[in-house]
Amino acid sequence: MFHSMMNLLFFTLFTTSVTIQVFSVDDPVFNDDILGLIVFKAGLQDPNHKLSSWNDDDYTPCNWEGVKCDSSNNRVNSLVLDGFSLSGHIDRGLLRLQYLQILSLSGNNFTGFINPDLPKLGSLEAVDFSDNNLQGSVPEEFFQQCGSLKNVNFAKNNLTGNVPDSLSSCSSLTNVNFSSNQMYGKLPSGVWFLRGLQSFDVSNNLLEGEIVLEGIQNLYGLRELSLRKNRFSGRIPEEIGGCIGLKSLDLSGNFLSGGIPQSMQRLNSCNSISLQENSFTGNIPDWIGEMKGLENLDLSSNRFSGWIPKSLGKLEMLQRLNFSRNQLTGNLPDSMINCTNLLAFDISHNNLDGYLPSWIFTKGNYHGLEVLDLSTNGFSGGIPSGIGGLRSLKLLNMSSNSFYGSVPVGIGELKSLYIVDLSDNKLNGSIPFEIEGAVFLNELRLQKNFLGGRIPDRIAKCSALTSLVLSHNKLTGSIPKGIANLTNLRHVDLSWNKLSGSLPKELTNLSNLLSFNVSYNHLKGELPVGGFFNTISSSSVTGNLLCGSVVNHSCPSVHPKPIVLNPNSSASNSSISSKYHRHKIILSISALIAIGAAGLIAVGVVAITFLNMRARSSMERSAAPFAFSGGDDYSNSPANDPNYGKLVMFSGDADFADGAHNLLNKDSEIGRGGFGVVYRTFLRDGHAVAIKKLTVSSLIKSQEEFEKEVKRFGKIRHDNLLALEGYYWTSSLQLLIYKFQSSGSLHNLLHGDKTKNVLSWRQRFKIILGMAKGLAHLHESNVIHYNLKSTNVLFDVSDEPKIGDFGLVKLLPMLDHCVLSSKIQSALGYMAPEFACRTVKITEKCDVYGFGILILEIVTGKKPVEYMEDDVVVLCDMVRGALEEGKVEECVDEKLLGNFAAEEAIPVVKLGLICASQVPSNRPDMSEVINILELIQCPSEGQEELLE
Repeated sequence: MFHSMMNLLFFTLFTTSVTIQVFSVDDPVFNDDILGLIVFKAGLQDPNHKLSSWNDDDYTPCNWEGVKCDSSNNRVNSLVLDGFSLSGHIDRGLLRLQYLQILSLSGNNFTGFINPDLPKLGSLEAVDFSDNNLQGSVPEEFFQQCGSLKNVNFAKNNLTGNVPDSLSSCSSLTNVNFSSNQMYGKLPSGVWFLRGLQSFDVSNNLLEGEIVLEGIQNLYGLRELSLRKNRFSGRIPEEIGGCIGLKSLDLSGNFLSGGIPQSMQRLNSCNSISLQENSFTGNIPDWIGEMKGLENLDLSSNRFSGWIPKSLGKLEMLQRLNFSRNQLTGNLPDSMINCTNLLAFDISHNNLDGYLPSWIFTKGNYHGLEVLDLSTNGFSGGIPSGIGGLRSLKLLNMSSNSFYGSVPVGIGELKSLYIVDLSDNKLNGSIPFEIEGAVFLNELRLQKNFLGGRIPDRIAKCSALTSLVLSHNKLTGSIPKGIANLTNLRHVDLSWNKLSGSLPKELTNLSNLLSFNVSYNHLKGELPVGGFFNTISSSSVTGNLLCGSVVNHSCPSVHPKPIVLNPNSSASNSSISSKYHRHKIILSISALIAIGAAGLIAVGVVAITFLNMRARSSMERSAAPFAFSGGDDYSNSPANDPNYGKLVMFSGDADFADGAHNLLNKDSEIGRGGFGVVYRTFLRDGHAVAIKKLTVSSLIKSQEEFEKEVKRFGKIRHDNLLALEGYYWTSSLQLLIYKFQSSGSLHNLLHGDKTKNVLSWRQRFKIILGMAKGLAHLHESNVIHYNLKSTNVLFDVSDEPKIGDFGLVKLLPMLDHCVLSSKIQSALGYMAPEFACRTVKITEKCDVYGFGILILEIVTGKKPVEYMEDDVVVLCDMVRGALEEGKVEECVDEKLLGNFAAEEAIPVVKLGLICASQVPSNRPDMSEVINILELIQCPSEGQEELLE
């Protein structure tokens, strides 16, 4: 009977706004508190059964999990459900808790909007909804009748809109936290008239405008003020100095400018000032040394200049000092010997110089120092041997200076040391064997010095090492076998030394290895076989006398194994006989296409090599000077001299900062592709450009046709296409000029340095959609790319994908179909099947195929074709097989650690397989692809937080 009565109550609550008093408050069986909490629970998902004690048959809720009652009236006054993994909406049932004082639901997955009626609970003092997935704006009504509300925390949600003006009328407020949302607009100036305000945090939002602090001098109780990571601009108002009770001030990560206002020296009680990542200028004021309570001072990533003030020596309480990434000059003041409580000291990326004062490394002075970063300055002299006195040191970075002498043996005394970076200096001598004492050492970087001698065998005792970088030195001898015992190693770079002997076969035991570079040494013998070394890049071992399949050089008495693709290699012995027929078909269709295409490539390479030799020969006979012009004006070119070069920029006049003769300098080379070599240089205006030197000159029919196509490409503009900015022509040399993209290629992001941040699912989806839009625009402009692959997808500083190298085949009308297939489709795996057939017309559907392979590459993090020891894995076949077995989620890049939206990932994978269909007519147009992707991109409510 009780439960049927409950159902009736639920129906009444959800269907009418009329309040029906069924039981009195004093009823021992049931009251408003139980009813409100049960209604609230009914709308929740509770995967961990945290609310299992909430039983509607109980006489009182006071013993329920997370619930507390006032002993005087037995009514609920506190509801704290932090971190219960609850999801759902914050139901109106809570409005029945008329005596509630504390409501804390932080660290859950609540969605929906903030209920504006909650403050009408007259007793409510604290509301904490932080770290959920709430959306919408903070309603004005929430603070209009706020009663006794003191503490409000809505941090880490998806809230938008303005900070409500009504906040200024809630005079009882003491602590307000709206941080880590997406709120925008300006701060209401009335906030600074809330006399009881103690803490105000709106960091990590999109707030803008100048900071107005009128009235803040009356906030004697304000202790913490954080406006960090917004879009505030202008100067820091002088009024800030009136807030004399302030303990912590954080204005970092904005667009603030000017100097530090002198009024701030009145903040004598302040122990933390963070102004980093702004555009402040001028000197660091000398009066800052009078703020003797400072424990944290961070002025990094600004444009401060001048000397470090001597008054810093008065800050004896200082624990963390960061002046990095400014324009400071001079040396370190001796007065800083008094800052004996420093835990972190970072002055990297400045213009400081001179010798290091010995007091930094004197035992007892900085005994608690954990972080010391002096990198990228002009310091010189030797590294003091007293460094061993910094017993608490965890990070030591002195890279990119002019230090000379030997690596101090005292480093071995630093038992807590985690990272050592002494790279890019002038250090000599040998690596001290005492390094073994740094038992917790994780990264050792000594590259770009003049170190000699052997790599000490005792380095094998540094068992925690994950990165060992000793490249560009003069190290000799063999690679110690003990390195194979460093099982945590992920990155090893010993390139550009004078190491000899063979590579220890035991290196294959390094199961966590992600990169291993020994190029340009004197190594010889057989490459290790197994583990990481089965897929090691040939560039990582070049410049030696090594043999093995990676370097295409067979070792004596070693016979290369045939390549066999066995899709059933994991089958159990008991099933072999029943699947005998399947084992007979060893190669998949894609593998056969791959092998056939490889044959075409071989033919093409021979043809192109011959043609390139002719082109280079022609170039050597006539070195053409450069003539510079802008737009389409060719009047500067002597008509009678065919070797006179023309540089044409599509937007205004331009010249090269280093002169034309430095354009093709070997040091400026940044890459090589199927069509040519790419160099980086600068225009006079400081504008960085990438220059592609075409190495197929003999295949270009005429200057007229070349210029016609280049002009057409120059007019193609789209946010996801790499714009062609100009070109250069002579009969023997042709250059294409593009804007330089500093953020690298998609190939490097997916398969390059694994120490960098892993692409999130949201970033991967953005890349796929951006590529689709760029390719669609290309097709709308009647241009076929022909050469779509991950190395041709670049990123600008905003991480926006840009497709490059499009349509270059149109510059080469003499290119034979067979040569075309091998030349521009050099990255096996992206080639549409019709490239192998002369009778099939090459259309935009070839690009769609390559795009489909790119989708699979982005989602899985795997290359289109991977060669194992006795197997070939074709990505398209692998994913299609997983889909048929219902295991497609297992194909998603394991580096995402499950942090992806399956409802997006699976349809995206299916789209990739459709685009990569063997039959061209089955592939969608790129406009259709965009529509499909935009339909897929519909994350469920509250999912955005997970995907960031």
